[in-house]
Amino acid sequence: HTAALDPAAADRVVQATAGLIRADRLTALMVTHSLTQAASLGDRLLLVHRGRIVLDVQGPAKRRLSADDLAARFDALRRGDQLDDEAAQTLAALYC
Repeated sequence: HTAALDPAAADRVVQATAGLIRADRLTALMVTHSLTQAASLGDRLLLVHRGRIVLDVQGPAKRRLSADDLAARFDALRRGDQLDDEAAQTLAALYC
């Protein structure tokens, strides 16, 4: 909900949202590509890759999680998506 905002405005929106959630004891779902926001906000985090939940963390483990931890996890997932040399050569032979 903050992607199109400058950093100061984004911070105000996040703080206002967090205040409303706390004051009214609401449940909220936030979808973001910001690893910093994902790590720092909320009580529970789900990391979704290719339509599947690959990480579900909450409680003390969630509070220890950093944006760098999430980046490393995401990089590992992305490396798994890359073609190995044999697959790349097979595709190149078929389509190039």
